[in-house]
Amino acid sequence: MVWTPLHSKIHRTIRSRHLFERNQRLLVAVSGGQDSLCLIKLLLDLQPKWVWHLSIAHCDHRWRSDSEANANHVKNLAKTWDLPFYLETATQPLNSEAAARDWRYQALNAIAQTNNYQYIVTGHTASDRAETLLYNLIRGTGADGLQALTWKRPLTTDIILVRPLLEITRTQTEQFCQYFQLPVWEDSTNQDLKYARNRIRQELTPYLRDNFNPQVESALAQTAELLQAEVEYLEQAAEKLRKEALGEVNQEFFLSPSSPALPLRLNRTVLQTAPLALQRRVMRQVLLQILADAPSFEHIEKLTVLITAPNRSQTDPFPGGVIALVEGDWICWKQL
Repeated sequence: MVWTPLHSKIHRTIRSRHLFERNQRLLVAVSGGQDSLCLIKLLLDLQPKWVWHLSIAHCDHRWRSDSEANANHVKNLAKTWDLPFYLETATQPLNSEAAARDWRYQALNAIAQTNNYQYIVTGHTASDRAETLLYNLIRGTGADGLQALTWKRPLTTDIILVRPLLEITRTQTEQFCQYFQLPVWEDSTNQDLKYARNRIRQELTPYLRDNFNPQVESALAQTAELLQAEVEYLEQAAEKLRKEALGEVNQEFFLSPSSPALPLRLNRTVLQTAPLALQRRVMRQVLLQILADAPSFEHIEKLTVLITAPNRSQTDPFPGGVIALVEGDWICWKQL
């Protein structure tokens, strides 16, 4: 086996970031593109050092006329490498990138649960991280959205999603595949500019690279890495503050998913001396429990205003017909 600098880098990353332990069962998502082939090749080469049980999963969105041939290509690769292979094929139309992503993670999670895999591993790179930051920034987001692609996150209590290539750019995965002559399957949808992420990849990122910073992908990925640590810290601080503001009686509201959304009240005096960043995060955490969908910036702001608003102030209705109102030292909720 040829050991490259990329092998060394990923080996160190897995060890230093505690992405996996030895003797773990890893389900590797392989589309057939250069990033996923780079990933599975690296893991296969590292396997003797870590004694992993590797397998390949492929999700066929049925978006392209050659999607079945693509799936068979990946199946043959798994056979060549003597790895278990799992295929999931969409039965319903997937009309957006978000719908396809949600279905893909559900499919991978189902395969992992059924076959007792502790980790789902994907080939997201620093380039993907940079594109996600740009995509969410353009749409409007806070620090949470800018650091959305993280090294690992739990999908269930037993299954963790891991992305070992977040410090590797797409150029590096391409060079790796060329060096080892890996049979990359070219996905024609990656060139389709009707998808926003493809426009960022094909038009915006090259423009930024040519006119502002030749290393723009790595620079943006590093920004996401810095934001990830800061978001983790702020979330922990906000959780502590929220518990103080809720008091003992209201803690059950957050401990049980089946708890009724109302009644709930927050002590304003606890929140009033806190920095605005923490006030907003507390309100976001509360709204995530109350609303069916993720709260918008406007939802968070109109609730945050009540921390210092006059007595009897109230918001207009949130989605679902709930309002928040000030009663002395408390922010309370009422169902219309």
